[in-house]
Amino acid sequence: MSAVAAISPRLYVDSADGERVSRLLDAGVVHGVTTNPTILERGGRTAAEIPELYARWEAEGAQEIFFQTWGADRAALLGNAEMIRALGERVAVKVPATADGFAVASTLVRDGATVLVTAVYSVAQALAAASIGAQYIAPYLGRLRDAGVDGDALIPEMQAVCAGSATNVLAASLRSADDIVSLRLAGVPYFTAAPDVLDEVLFHQVSDSSASEFEAAMGRIGA
Repeated sequence: MSAVAAISPRLYVDSADGERVSRLLDAGVVHGVTTNPTILERGGRTAAEIPELYARWEAEGAQEIFFQTWGADRAALLGNAEMIRALGERVAVKVPATADGFAVASTLVRDGATVLVTAVYSVAQALAAASIGAQYIAPYLGRLRDAGVDGDALIPEMQAVCAGSATNVLAASLRSADDIVSLRLAGVPYFTAAPDVLDEVLFHQVSDSSASEFEAAMGRIGA
């Protein structure tokens, strides 16, 4: 845990809901935006809208914007990754943790791209991603739990095997604020979550009631 203690935590919003993403970017509480094909589909987006989404979120202050490459073979994965890279300097390419995906990720890293290896489900895959110099890996906590795997123990092990490398965990499929806190306490630095979960991170009812009391007191003293 001490090896990652110096890494400041980052929150990302995992969504293609334009208004909710914009609200979080405008508030300055997220570092960037993550998507994947499922999230784009769930948000009613098409592949043709990817350049528009990138331009919008870049203008709204996202420091990193993640889109996932696709294709049935290595050549298609790499070709679509290059189209994603052409969007701009703040783009990061997500590549699935398959045999072809690791080969494509390695090529992209050597060419200077920001790469996230996604759908990482084993510590060995995390080690492989670190060995090729990928900046991020994305294990899916919720899906690990759904599969009967102790993701709360497995994901910190992934971060541990990446220690001393350029690779860090960007944990995904987080379903509550407590998921984020527990992984951070275990040494994980980066997190992406749906807007509802991020709202939960920012809210506590006592904070809101205290703020209301402060406002009322300022009114009574003539503000």
